[in-house]
Amino acid sequence: MKSKAVRMYGEDDLRLEEFQLPPIKEDEILVKIISDSICMSTYKLVKQGKKHKRSPQNIDTNPIIIGHECAGIIVEVGKKWEGKYKAGDKFALQPALNYKGRLDSPGYSYEYCGGACTYCIMPQEVMELGCLLPYNGESFFEASLGEPMSCIIGGYHANYHTNKQNYQHAMGTKTGGSILILGGCGPMGLGAVSYGLYTENKPKRIVVTDISEARIENARQMISPEEAKKKGIELIYINTAALEDPVSVLRELTEDHGYDDVFVYVPNKAVVEMADALLAFDGCMNFFAGPTNGDFTSEINMYNIHYISTHVIGTTGGNNDDLLEALDLAAKGEIRPAVMVTHIGGIDSIAEATINLPTIPGGKKLTYTQFDMPLTAIEDFEELGKKEELFRRLNESVKKHKGLWNVEAEKILFEHHGIS
Repeated sequence: MKSKAVRMYGEDDLRLEEFQLPPIKEDEILVKIISDSICMSTYKLVKQGKKHKRSPQNIDTNPIIIGHECAGIIVEVGKKWEGKYKAGDKFALQPALNYKGRLDSPGYSYEYCGGACTYCIMPQEVMELGCLLPYNGESFFEASLGEPMSCIIGGYHANYHTNKQNYQHAMGTKTGGSILILGGCGPMGLGAVSYGLYTENKPKRIVVTDISEARIENARQMISPEEAKKKGIELIYINTAALEDPVSVLRELTEDHGYDDVFVYVPNKAVVEMADALLAFDGCMNFFAGPTNGDFTSEINMYNIHYISTHVIGTTGGNNDDLLEALDLAAKGEIRPAVMVTHIGGIDSIAEATINLPTIPGGKKLTYTQFDMPLTAIEDFEELGKKEELFRRLNESVKKHKGLWNVEAEKILFEHHGIS
């Protein structure tokens, strides 16, 4: 079978190519990819090429397919998996395999497996680890966004607090505590805010910072303080760039208690040190933002670590349980992964968008791989709709959903491109 895919040959060397897939082996599964959202981790992979820890060293002759936030339909099942999977079923993918201590991962390491393609082959380890997950939701985009949401959920679950009586760790963010999300008005940050309103360990307040008033205003529109208040949570957005002493102002919001859980969503030295300064007694800082610089360091207060039990962790990726939780909550409408999405595109837009990801304004770039479509900002639908019927209909749909991408809009797009 022929496939079209965005393949990486080296640093900043992405090519959209058509090629022949080999017949599947009895322990493999052939899938049709429908949607794939672009992750900043893929940008880091492309910038590092062979230097990336997940990248094979022969990509110049055996390129890998990029993309790992994908969803689609099973086409053919190898004999080994016939009792567990069947053709026609929808799936979501958990790419964080960690198979037998190896770093190999879909979208980073495989010649025939990745999300930025029309068809690909799932290697046996994906199924062996249960990482090809059945998906029964109505939309494909929510399954794609399940992967980044699972990373966010994993971060919430990985935080911990200590019990001085018996030293047992209470896992998760602190119930009734204060959460601080630094640099939280980007796509992943908004996902973290959305999940924070529904986490089982319900916080008292969530404070979200950014240095862009435009991003803050967009965040307020997407997830309002009024919506949070209905759930008994105080939600505060604050522009730290406008503050002479942001640490003092942020601490005052907690009645000088400090923050029980702090998530750092930007890899910035000053932001990490601000997070450290704002931790409460037994506070947990989660360095969520992965830096591209392998020598990235920041100072932390060792006095506070010793005397007030502050602690620092880092999380990357989620596990199968996190992804299942993300898919379930999205299907129930209890979280809104769509708050992350600002652009829609086709397979022909992926290479350029990935290479230039940090310079493209907005949040998540969601792509559909079965057709071509220029990368288009949702906010531009209205103007484009004055000339094109497709964008008129898409604009009407997103306007009915607070400006968010949605199931109806996806169906309109599929109908236009003849995707059934």
